[in-house]
Amino acid sequence: MSAKSLLCCTILIVAVSPLHAQSSGLRFEISFPKEASATPLDGHLLLLISTSDKEEPRFQIAEDFTNSQQAFGIDVDALAPGAPAVVDATAFGYPTRSLANLPAGDYYVQGLLNIYETFHLATGHTVKLPPDKGEGQHWQTKPGNLYSKPVKMHLDPQSGKVIRISLNTTVPQIDQEVEDVDSLLDWGRGAPQPIRDNKWVKHIRLQSDLLTKFWGRPTYLGAVVLLPDNFDEHPDAHFPLIVEQDHFHRDLFLPNSFRTEPPPPGLKGDALRTAVYGYKFYQDWTAGRLPRVVVMTIQHPTPYFDDSYAVNSESQGPYGDAINKELIPYIEKKFRAIGEGWARTVYGGSTGGWEALASQVFYPDSYNGAWVSCPDVVDFRAYVTTNLYQDKNAYFIEGHFGRVPRPEKREADGLVLATMEQANHYELVLGTHGRSGEQFDIWQATFSPIGADGYPKPIYNKLTGEIDQEVAKYWKEHYDLSAIMQRDWKILGPKLAGKLHFFVGESDTWYLDRGVHLLRDYLETTTDPYYHGTFDFGVRQPHCYSGAGDSSGPAGSTELQRFLPAMVEHMERTAPKGADLSSWKY
Repeated sequence: MSAKSLLCCTILIVAVSPLHAQSSGLRFEISFPKEASATPLDGHLLLLISTSDKEEPRFQIAEDFTNSQQAFGIDVDALAPGAPAVVDATAFGYPTRSLANLPAGDYYVQGLLNIYETFHLATGHTVKLPPDKGEGQHWQTKPGNLYSKPVKMHLDPQSGKVIRISLNTTVPQIDQEVEDVDSLLDWGRGAPQPIRDNKWVKHIRLQSDLLTKFWGRPTYLGAVVLLPDNFDEHPDAHFPLIVEQDHFHRDLFLPNSFRTEPPPPGLKGDALRTAVYGYKFYQDWTAGRLPRVVVMTIQHPTPYFDDSYAVNSESQGPYGDAINKELIPYIEKKFRAIGEGWARTVYGGSTGGWEALASQVFYPDSYNGAWVSCPDVVDFRAYVTTNLYQDKNAYFIEGHFGRVPRPEKREADGLVLATMEQANHYELVLGTHGRSGEQFDIWQATFSPIGADGYPKPIYNKLTGEIDQEVAKYWKEHYDLSAIMQRDWKILGPKLAGKLHFFVGESDTWYLDRGVHLLRDYLETTTDPYYHGTFDFGVRQPHCYSGAGDSSGPAGSTELQRFLPAMVEHMERTAPKGADLSSWKY
């Protein structure tokens, strides 16, 4: 990926006399030149300030409150070329709330505009959102976004200076043909990943009629498909389909990467581990040590996140139907899958874990088993550390004479790393109306009804944490998977029995084990039928625990390698009379 600069960086610092000052403190005026865009732009403007030059400030803003550098954010509408947008003490900041409270000192300063486009929804609403452009919803690296090169300067909030920043550099388009093994794990930088087809791996892009109608513009779904060895040599074979749900990836999900060559020299750490796993996977796949199936990883980024959550949603559209009624049938027909519910399973971890469970619950006849690792919140009585139905505030536990911040992130030993308020304020600085592209905002975009303004109705006040109980009721009725199973077990039970398999660490980094325990408590009480599923709770294991066979060492295996034999055994055992159990066993 090559940088594309429109002009050399320009940052001017001028003193403001009291006669012309618009505010008594430090102020930034940020603009872009006509060479960057000849027309006005909408978007979210970020002023980024860092104490470190180890990398650009845009890559140092993080949920981790103690390690994050500073950001201030404001919305801009129809900002004209050359016209300044003002960031001053009134702009919302994170981790420091106001520019007025920034300690005087030397900093590296950068500006960035996350550009929004206008969508005319089928609902009749008009909204401005950041479209995905192939980078997986990373504002830092979204092609077309404007930014300035970092400049070191002395900042004093009491100085009364105006600092002018020109956003004169454009994030380049993603090079679809670049392969860079050393950057495989560098997701947040939009680093290139291998995307070329080969004998086994195929990349598919399909325009969805359902989503195109909803978004008012051509909208696509993607898939990365892994074919069994000797697929072309057996044209009469039809195969079971394994559906993987996860975040957006331009190639096979990295821990399940498929590498036809041994790891190159020089790789270390996670990059080495991933390459070793990928090559071992390739060896097992082509040596007949794994059942022959078709595997697909779904690509479904939205303007709110790198992933739609694979369900129908008022604010995001009918992604559940688009995936299950358009994309999967297309893949099954194109690559000779059996195409029946008994011969289809789904798995995933974290976001993908929730999606795997939701796919099985909302489309119970379409899947014959869900292998669910460290899933996002499956019971909203344990929305991280908040009970959305009983608590009044998502950020604090209220007492008679004080309040305790609710934790949001922890180490496996229990050490708290962030609170609910901090995590949500991190998102708020990145975007209003749920447009941060981060975790709590995508849950809201998926689960909430659409508001009068066309954006998702807030589940709670993003600034104060006050919960909207009417929105919470909507969430419970439509997306609380635990509540839905309890409400509808008479109908769902016969369709889900024997199909649900859970894996979660008892010390999940984001407290997601709490919801899984609540779901297990209910499922253990089920009768007519009993759920006949499994739960694997890893003692002192953090997020992304995926079962007792999980290993971080080079000799470890991927989730798919561990799950696949059980998936196929279950499909064979429950297949209807006369089902094809032989054509794919060559």
